[in-house]
Amino acid sequence: MNDTDRKIIEILIRDARTSLTDIGAMVELSPSAVNERIRRLVASGVIRRFTLDVDHRALGLDVLAFVWIALTTEADEAEFRTFMARHPDVAECHHVTGGWSYCVKVRMSTLGDIEQFLAELKARRYLARSETVIALSTVAENSVTLPGAKEMERETR
Repeated sequence: MNDTDRKIIEILIRDARTSLTDIGAMVELSPSAVNERIRRLVASGVIRRFTLDVDHRALGLDVLAFVWIALTTEADEAEFRTFMARHPDVAECHHVTGGWSYCVKVRMSTLGDIEQFLAELKARRYLARSETVIALSTVAENSVTLPGAKEMERETR
């Protein structure tokens, strides 16, 4: 992967719907060359998927919470991970260091849904203890920026 690939990724991070023609103009390549680079980045796993950024409140998902979870000693961790990966309310799940096993980001309609989520974890015998932190507002929610991206952006201006 070279600087041109990184520039293409940065452009797609900002807006995955940017046309191949527009990307090509920004990185000085033909649309077909850009398409080939994107195809290679997807095939190699550098680009894993293209996503959609939505207004969660417009979808009725007004509650954003972070649930810190310590697993029980008898919990099947592989089963827990599968459960988290498939759960519709789980936006992110991270295996973490420190006093907790996992940090789980959930988006839900009501506070009562968090209680139901925790009850589900207890019923499956995953939960030894937990701490839930409710986000009052979101100051920044950005995609990842590649190292050196700011410098590359200045160069393309």
